[in-house]
Amino acid sequence: MDTSWFIPLLTIIGIDLVLAGDNAIVIGMASRNLPPEQRKKAVLWGTFGAVIIRVGLTFIAVFLLKIPLLMAVGGLLLGYVAAKLMIDDNDAEQIQSASNLYQAVKTIVVADIIMGLDNVLAIAGASHGNFWLIVVGLAISIPIVVWGSQIISNFMNKYPILVYVGAIIIGYTAASMFIHDPIIQKFIPEGMGMVLQIVITLFIVGIGWWLKSKQEKNQPSKEMKKKIG
Repeated sequence: MDTSWFIPLLTIIGIDLVLAGDNAIVIGMASRNLPPEQRKKAVLWGTFGAVIIRVGLTFIAVFLLKIPLLMAVGGLLLGYVAAKLMIDDNDAEQIQSASNLYQAVKTIVVADIIMGLDNVLAIAGASHGNFWLIVVGLAISIPIVVWGSQIISNFMNKYPILVYVGAIIIGYTAASMFIHDPIIQKFIPEGMGMVLQIVITLFIVGIGWWLKSKQEKNQPSKEMKKKIG
């Protein structure tokens, strides 16, 4: 296994682990009102359905990214995801709890697909069209995500530095997608690809850090307004 295969594989696994926090929240919120036995079934079948659909969407994304300029657009969208990862976002916590097993499974599948589009795009970009990389990467990371998503989520909350590491991994993948687009490559001077990729990655992480700092400054004033209200 050479570095040209091993590094993208590690990137795919890393992306899955970094973006696993939302999975934990979706699963927990959708199944929290079910009896313990039904909760286990909801987690199992909901995750299984979401994974199958996500794998299919990833393969479709690989084909779509071969269209000129779509890879560059995908890189820009993924750059947004990387920057947004560093900002506190409670959208996932708004998932409604289900009252029965069928509703819980449906909620987990639908919510995971909607929230997992960033994951699909990131893996498709990191694989560079290599289907075996996608298969092996997902085969390794999916069991970890399914059974350890809550642990991963807690770790990322406990050690904020991991969020920055994740943002760098996704930002680097976004930069790689952008500069490897056939149209964009025509405008990149020879030998400058790696330098540009690092610069774009730092720019994305810098924007995320700036937005996070801005959010933290505004947080006290929001809390004060709530108390006054």
